[in-house]
Amino acid sequence: MPTTAKVGPTSLTPTGNNLSDILVSMGVLKQDRAAQVKMAEVQYGTPQEEILKEQNIVSNENLVKAKAILYNIPYLDLNSAPSSPEAMAVLPQEVSSKFNVFPISVDKINKTLTLAMADPLDLTAIEFVERKTNLRVKPVAVEGDKLSEVIMTRYSSSLSQEVTQAMKDVAPDKKSTPDENFKIGFIREEKISEIVSHILEFAVKSRSSDIHIEPQEKSTRVRYRIDGILQEKLTIPKELHDSLISRIKILSGMKIDEKRIPQDGRFNFKANDEDTDLRVSSLPTSWGEKIVMRLLKKTGGVPDLPELGLRGKALKNLLDSILRPHGIIIICGPTGSGKTTTLYAIIAKVNTPKVNIVTLEDPIEYKMLGVNQVQINPAVGLTFASGLKSFLRQDPNIILVGEIRDQETADLAIQASLTGHLVFSTLHTNDAAGALPRLLDMGAEPYLLASSMTAIVAQRVGRKIHDACKETYTPDPKIIEDIKKVLGPLFPLNKEVKLYRGKGCQECGNTGYYGRIGIFEVIPVSDSISKLILERSPASTIEKKAKEEGMITLKQDGYLKVLEGITSIEEVLRVAQE
Repeated sequence: MPTTAKVGPTSLTPTGNNLSDILVSMGVLKQDRAAQVKMAEVQYGTPQEEILKEQNIVSNENLVKAKAILYNIPYLDLNSAPSSPEAMAVLPQEVSSKFNVFPISVDKINKTLTLAMADPLDLTAIEFVERKTNLRVKPVAVEGDKLSEVIMTRYSSSLSQEVTQAMKDVAPDKKSTPDENFKIGFIREEKISEIVSHILEFAVKSRSSDIHIEPQEKSTRVRYRIDGILQEKLTIPKELHDSLISRIKILSGMKIDEKRIPQDGRFNFKANDEDTDLRVSSLPTSWGEKIVMRLLKKTGGVPDLPELGLRGKALKNLLDSILRPHGIIIICGPTGSGKTTTLYAIIAKVNTPKVNIVTLEDPIEYKMLGVNQVQINPAVGLTFASGLKSFLRQDPNIILVGEIRDQETADLAIQASLTGHLVFSTLHTNDAAGALPRLLDMGAEPYLLASSMTAIVAQRVGRKIHDACKETYTPDPKIIEDIKKVLGPLFPLNKEVKLYRGKGCQECGNTGYYGRIGIFEVIPVSDSISKLILERSPASTIEKKAKEEGMITLKQDGYLKVLEGITSIEEVLRVAQE
């Protein structure tokens, strides 16, 4: 059941207030304007709702929210409501289209159907749906213009339609004989496999990086991480959860009878001629086992550095650093900020038959031709530190260490760079300047670090505005002031500032975003920064010096991409706000 705005028990009687008063209390209508609306209602006998619509005084969304409060009915944002194949199976599309209603969820225990309605006071529609489904209708208020589109897309969307179809044959019939139940068992197994296939195919089609299958109290929800944001797309009946999990565990080589401890596995899946490797993790939770699947595409190759979002001086500084024969280059950022992808792009750049490249990863995410990739295995003693010691006996030119986690790995990486190797690694710090004090805190010697460090890159990853539904708008003057203050001399002069946003369309799932772009800051370790390392200077001093030498910060790079219409101001603040 999706989250709805709790505004009291469902009732079709007004609360005693009127629409304009509610809109004032919501902060979307001024008191004097509300008085004008009330006066017009008295003078012309026109309902307030019609006046508000005709004069376009408030948005349709706020009007629907106010009506929901007026009639004590929950309000629902349709964009965030997942599809429920079980609910869609009980109400055919033709009924939905005829009455402009959409089934959100079904509660078989209480025999209720939550129904999204453009007009929650339409008693004819409620009575017809109740007779058709033998369920009691619980109306929720939604925007009418969104509802028509949702009815069309959700019923025709392959995921909902196929899972709905498969589920019709899955539910066991209590009146069946043992022989019939045996046949139903076979059908059930086949249909569960179908449902799993549809879930995976949709993930590939929607460019998801992860699939979450999570048990809830009354149902199982399926969420997809698309462009870095989790989106709930499907709810499945609770009684199918165990069969679904068992099927995934069989595919990924896990023990299906072990439900008390977390397990890991992996398997391959092919959809639309795309080979995808899935890393699977199970976790016992209070409502049952949760599964998370990470999708790693085998096809498509590694993007190059400009594709990731590196450009200008930052790109030049990084390219200069990776073309040196030795030194350490560190990529910084939180989990999920695209560090591994940047490392692979760098390795692809330096990968030639003339060099020996060895990598130590946890885990290996993409297999690269001509690169010797090793996965760490702490259970048998193969850690970042022990692997790095062995690497030095493998005559490498370039070494990639997945992450520097302790003093031993840091010391070995420094020693490797000082003995003529080019070393790449990652660190979990918020910005580039913070990497140097972190390594010193780990116990690295300042004089060794100063002579081995070549460049530090910090990055974040934000969503790109969808080009097909991009529009310009004039931002609030406070936002312009903030951009001017952050960019300083980088702010373009003599130019009217227009920002961009995505309106949202079917292709981008009404989000307004499609794809992702990196936001970067690069510090080349110059003589003056080496001196600051020797002095054990704090991150703030290092950052100040780097800025003096021309470094563009994460936020500045983000704001430049905002002015170019690549991403939105909200995305930059979401990922790069300190």
